[in-house]
Amino acid sequence: MILTLFLSAFGVLAVYSASRYVAETQYGDQWYFVKKQAIGFVLGTAAMLCCCRFDHRKLQGKKIRWVALILPIILLTLVFVPGLGKTNYGATRWIGVGGVTIQPSELAKYGFVIFSSAYMSENMGKMRTLKGVLPVLAAGGAVCLLIIIEPNMSVTMCVGLLMLAMLFLGGMKIKHFLLIFIPALLAVPALIIAEPYRLSRLSAFLDPWESPRGEGYQLIQSLYALGNGGWFGTGLFRSRQKYRFLPFAESDFILSIIGEELGFVGIAALFLFSAILIFRGIKAASKAEDFFSFLLASGITLVYGIQTVINALVVSGSIPPTGLPLPLISSGNTSLIITMSSMGTLYSVSAYTKESHSKEKNTKRKRKFIQ
Repeated sequence: MILTLFLSAFGVLAVYSASRYVAETQYGDQWYFVKKQAIGFVLGTAAMLCCCRFDHRKLQGKKIRWVALILPIILLTLVFVPGLGKTNYGATRWIGVGGVTIQPSELAKYGFVIFSSAYMSENMGKMRTLKGVLPVLAAGGAVCLLIIIEPNMSVTMCVGLLMLAMLFLGGMKIKHFLLIFIPALLAVPALIIAEPYRLSRLSAFLDPWESPRGEGYQLIQSLYALGNGGWFGTGLFRSRQKYRFLPFAESDFILSIIGEELGFVGIAALFLFSAILIFRGIKAASKAEDFFSFLLASGITLVYGIQTVINALVVSGSIPPTGLPLPLISSGNTSLIITMSSMGTLYSVSAYTKESHSKEKNTKRKRKFIQ
């Protein structure tokens, strides 16, 4: 929880640095984005504290697991309802009511983790058969389908990777795993070919200088930012690329601004904290008292880890550019609140395990005393 609070608080600072010029020129208020992020931080902290006290084992209940899956699916469907869905840059990914907007795909990732963890922990024997894994495939497939037609390929790939990882951890046979993994892998180029803008992004990734003012512009500006940062950076608040050179500097490409201002050392320190958080999640999962807790902790850690790695690869030009925020850091209330809540649930798994071990030790001591 301390790591989560630290990374989230640093995210508020990073959002202010990356967004203040754009916020001033576009909205007339340099605090526009950071105020929203600060509200998300406060609400996320409250939600995390509530989740850490909530007994995570109750999420295994049949009613809760279905609500966790169906509610995000309904919200993902409502995105396409005129008047409710909000479209930005050609994608309809948000629901807006008044001045409040939410991104259902953020909720869908964790809803799928809860549903699949509950189902697989109750049907361990069935997971060895192809028929037994169909409910998890259907749930993950429904979420992926609704997200890809927004369109949002980056989050679709995250959910797809999450689904495959959860199935593997749930005990699926290797031959069944490959039977699903190979077609899923082949579907990626098909999805890219299906949309011209994805082909353009792939071309820009292979050679961004071929279209320096078109699809390659964002990647080039990101690399300029990272290169300008050097080892120790230009100094906090002293980035040049945030002055409307780098698009989405406060959200998807905030890591580029961090790299420019704090340098390689700053990015290395940031990812060290992220790696420790992932390690703690893996440790909580490995020591979990039951299979459901193991899968739940693994799923939460996977969501955070997959998004963090993909964002870093995109910003550094290691994979084709795609819109995916850096968890706990990038601007976005929905992502911040839900991610912090999930970390509270992860803490609940860890705390319950420690409590169980403590009770077990006390019982052994009492037995030895009586003997």
